[in-house]
Amino acid sequence: MVATLVWSEALSLSMPAMDDTHREFVDLLAAVQQAPEAQVVEAWQALLAHTEDHFGREDRWMLATGFAPGNCHATQHAVVLQVMREGMARGQQGELEPIRQIAHELALWFPHHAQSMDAGLALHLKSMGHDPVTGELPYPRNAVTLDASAAASAPTT
Repeated sequence: MVATLVWSEALSLSMPAMDDTHREFVDLLAAVQQAPEAQVVEAWQALLAHTEDHFGREDRWMLATGFAPGNCHATQHAVVLQVMREGMARGQQGELEPIRQIAHELALWFPHHAQSMDAGLALHLKSMGHDPVTGELPYPRNAVTLDASAAASAPTT
């Protein structure tokens, strides 16, 4: 039996930028799960491209706001992307079962990830006043600078 993930308010983080991205992830994952064999690789490529952007954006937010350096959230992103890329390579060789299995596992994994890892990130971003659309951070003293030269010259306390 295939675990199909459907968007619900239980996945909402009350942060539109994250919720919209998560809705798109859920929709693209469903497209992979429902794709006929001839369209599986194309649907997987769309999900992979979305997920690279999605995780990259969250990773940048974590870095910009000083969210738990060395955290397992970014590590989960890296591991999931690696597995998805391996699935893509296999799919391009005509092996569709690995993609189907990974899609099944993602449908089981994602709700937990969103409700734990992403919920924690959303709370952190809100507490920092971070605007995920503009990148504005009204409380920069609490954040990590992305400019290495500025970081080198910043006073230490």
